[in-house]
Amino acid sequence: MQKNETNYLTYGSMMIALFAILLAMSVYVPFVGFFTSFIVPLPIAWYSARFLRKQAIFVMFIAIIISFIIGGFFGFVFGLLVSPLGFIIGDSIRNKKSKLYMLMASGIFLLFMAAVQYIISILVLNINILEQLLKGIEIYYEQIGNIMASVGQLPKDYDEMVRQSILLIQAIMPSYFIGGTFITAFLYLVINLSLLKKLKLDVPKFSRFMDFRLPRVVLWYYLIVSIFSLFMEFEMGTFGYLLFVNAALILRVLLFLQGVSLIHYYFYVQGWPKWSMVLASILAVPLFTFTIILGVLDLGFNLRAYLKDRYKK
Repeated sequence: MQKNETNYLTYGSMMIALFAILLAMSVYVPFVGFFTSFIVPLPIAWYSARFLRKQAIFVMFIAIIISFIIGGFFGFVFGLLVSPLGFIIGDSIRNKKSKLYMLMASGIFLLFMAAVQYIISILVLNINILEQLLKGIEIYYEQIGNIMASVGQLPKDYDEMVRQSILLIQAIMPSYFIGGTFITAFLYLVINLSLLKKLKLDVPKFSRFMDFRLPRVVLWYYLIVSIFSLFMEFEMGTFGYLLFVNAALILRVLLFLQGVSLIHYYFYVQGWPKWSMVLASILAVPLFTFTIILGVLDLGFNLRAYLKDRYKK
C-alpha cells in the first residue's frame, strides 16, 4: 500500500482528471454514458485504496466540486453519489473489509442518498416521482380499459380491480425500492472490483453462491409473518398492511435465494455442469413458491448436511 506523502497530490490530480472525464462522458454522451456511469467511482476507489483516509476524503470532495463545474446541478447530484461510493469501496479495500461489508455499506449509502434526493425533489422542486409513476400506471390501465371496452371485453369490476392493483403497487414500492438500490450497489461492486483487480489491487471476493445461507432467525420471522397473515386482516392502505406486505415480500425473496442456493449445492455434489445450474436458476423463477419451500426446508432442517453425507465422495 502506497502512503508516500510526497506524491499523493500528483496521483490525486490524475484521479480527479480521470473522474472528470468519466463523469463528463456519463452526463453528455448518450448510450456510452450509460456504461461509463458504472465506472465513474473507479478513480476515487483506486485512490482511496492506495492512500490514507484523510487524503482520500480531500480528493473525494474535490471530485464533487468538479462534478458541479462539469455537469451543473445534474452532474453535482451524480457526483454526490458516485464519488463517496468510490471512497467507500476503496476505503473498504484498504482496511481489508469483506465484500459483504462493502455491499451493505454501499447499499445503505445509496439508499440514504436516494431518500434524501426524493425528499429534496418534493420540498424544493415540487416533483414527486412516485406520484408521477402511479399516475402513469393509472393512465396505462385506463388505456387498456378503453381498448377492452371497444371490443366488448371489459369486466364489470374492472375499475375495482385497477384500484386494488394500484394500492398493491403503492404498498410494495418500498420493497422494490430497497431491492433495486442494493442491486445497483451490487452492480457497481462487481464492475469496479473487477477493474481494480486488473489494476493489481487485492480485492475481496464473494463466497460461492451455493454456500449462501441465511441466519436461521429469518425462518422465524417468516413463520411469524405467515401466522399473522392467517389470523389477522389489514385494510389496504393502512400502516399495518404496508408493513406486512413489504415484510412478506422481502422474506420470500430471501428464502427464494436460499432455495436457489440449495439447488446449486445439489448440482455441485452431483457433479453436474455449470450450465445446468444456470438453467435450473431460470426455471426457479416460475417455480417461485416451490423454491421458497426448498429454502424453508434447507434453513429449518439443514438439507445440505444430508446431501453432503449422501453424496460424499
